[in-house]
Amino acid sequence: MRGDNRQIQTAVLGGADSEEPLMLPLEAIELDAFRRRHEGDTFWCGVLLGGCGVQLTTKLYTDRVCHFAHYPGPDGHPHLCGRSARGVASADHLYVKAAADAWLRARGTEAGFDFVQPDGAPIGSVVDIQLPHRKLRVHLDQEVAPDWDAEHEPVLGVSVPVDSDTLIDRWYVHRIRLDSEGTARRVRIGTEAFALPTEWFALDECEVTDRGLSTPAVERIVHARSAPPSTRWTPGKKQKESAQDVQAHELMRRLLYARRTVSTDLAEEVCREITELAGVSPQLQRRLDAARRSALAWVEKETEARRELFARLSQAVAAQKTGSVKAVLAEIKAGTRGGRTEEEEHTVREAAAYLAAVEAAKLARLDTLLEDVSRLPANEDPWGLRSKVEQLLQVAAEAGKIGEHRQAQLSLWSTRLRYLPFPPRPAKPFKPQERVPLHQQVGRAYWTTRPCPQCRADRGQQCVVDGGPHAGRVRQVPHVDRLRPVIDELQEQQKKHEAVRTTCPAPTAARKPAPGASRPANPTPHDPNRPGNSPSSKSPTSEGIRPSPPCSYCRPAAAAHAAEQNCGGTFGPAPIWSAAPQEQRPPASFWRRPRAAWATRTSRKCSVSIAYCTFTACSPKYTTSTISGSS
Repeated sequence: MRGDNRQIQTAVLGGADSEEPLMLPLEAIELDAFRRRHEGDTFWCGVLLGGCGVQLTTKLYTDRVCHFAHYPGPDGHPHLCGRSARGVASADHLYVKAAADAWLRARGTEAGFDFVQPDGAPIGSVVDIQLPHRKLRVHLDQEVAPDWDAEHEPVLGVSVPVDSDTLIDRWYVHRIRLDSEGTARRVRIGTEAFALPTEWFALDECEVTDRGLSTPAVERIVHARSAPPSTRWTPGKKQKESAQDVQAHELMRRLLYARRTVSTDLAEEVCREITELAGVSPQLQRRLDAARRSALAWVEKETEARRELFARLSQAVAAQKTGSVKAVLAEIKAGTRGGRTEEEEHTVREAAAYLAAVEAAKLARLDTLLEDVSRLPANEDPWGLRSKVEQLLQVAAEAGKIGEHRQAQLSLWSTRLRYLPFPPRPAKPFKPQERVPLHQQVGRAYWTTRPCPQCRADRGQQCVVDGGPHAGRVRQVPHVDRLRPVIDELQEQQKKHEAVRTTCPAPTAARKPAPGASRPANPTPHDPNRPGNSPSSKSPTSEGIRPSPPCSYCRPAAAAHAAEQNCGGTFGPAPIWSAAPQEQRPPASFWRRPRAAWATRTSRKCSVSIAYCTFTACSPKYTTSTISGSS
């Protein structure tokens, strides 16, 4: 079975069979508080979540979301789990059971819960709630289609579709959704009716009646449907309407227009006219009264929302949050199409004055920076000038509209900065590297490869607290004495896998050539990239290549030079010219030549190709140390 690499966001507390769900925070700063709050708890890949029943740990990241993870197996390999649902909503069925149980117990009602799996559906798709007189079936996803003719009453999740015919026949349909709040999920019940938006309510606003689950919206729908039937119209008989009935129809059309245009003033005016209208037929009067009640409720709701909107604007101005002031002010201009009260106008003027002051302050700061930059001397440090101009551009970007004059000055400074010569930056002062904890230097898979000498944990087991009030609990990280030998072993393996660095042989029989001695002929170039020429492969003579003659100058001084240059007499990955003065280094044309052509130049002292000469003592002008080859 292949492992699932998706991140696990939910778990259960206490054990594999627990029904207490938990959601992990996604941010690192929230996970620290979460760990402190659940310091003594254990997290499990619960069986009721479709998991494997193994204990989980928390993983903290700063560059991605935090999540639960399985402990590695005894062999150090990742644990394989067949759990299919791993997201935030994977434990919603447990949250539904916990919320419904608490809600019913508060009303003195006992209920039974069952996580059924009809037709092999995954666990958590359907939750059955057995009430004293009715049965509810909660469909959290589309795995199981709702059965409208069964004895239970369906409650549909937000992703479960329902057709218009069903809404017309049943008058309404219950909905359920779960909202994340911290590390928990809150249940909300909705009522959906034909041609009406879904209304959502908290679980405490709902009741259990003889009809089953009931919300305030259900009560209104049932009350409206229970009104006496209208008079049936018969063909051939034209019903005459009085002037009052015609006016009543006109008032209802105006109410509808007021709601579409979000005009509370017009709605209030129409409601007053409906109150004053008399002589309407009883059937139409009931419709007028219902429309008036609905309009007044809508006006009250819009008025409260408008009051909260202006309160948010006042709070944003008081807190000097420029971004929030701009956003709320734009929302007010788009939403309040009607007239404003004197208090609302005062709030809007204050916000506009605050924004104007902020813009003026930004322009004043921009003018100050422009004046400071213009007073800089002509020989100003280019790096210092660059930082000042970058600060100037950033302030200009924040200021928004700055005018043509200021924009011309910014363009001038940007152009001048583009053509300035920049010397190398001064070296930054050395800062000692922070010490990395041992458990961060070793992968989690290697934590349990050795037994712990402190807590006596065997190979493959986690370390436990060996003293104090929490003795016996699993530690978050292993003991230091358990990790030190693992780190030493890994460091040894790393040294063995490093690039092989060949040391100059330096036999004692070699001697410095006498002055005036003839130079030997140039050797055959030795290419380290050619197969068989690497230090770990066979010698060049076994491949039919004539090896280069040994360096007769640098070998006697190998030990002394290695101590002086701290290179061990090795062939490095690139030429080393740092020991020679600038005037003694090779010309620029030498660096443009390929590595294979470096062997065409010879050492002035030992007459050996410089690509194979090891130490700077061989030539005061051309000194190098390269990969592989004989010295």
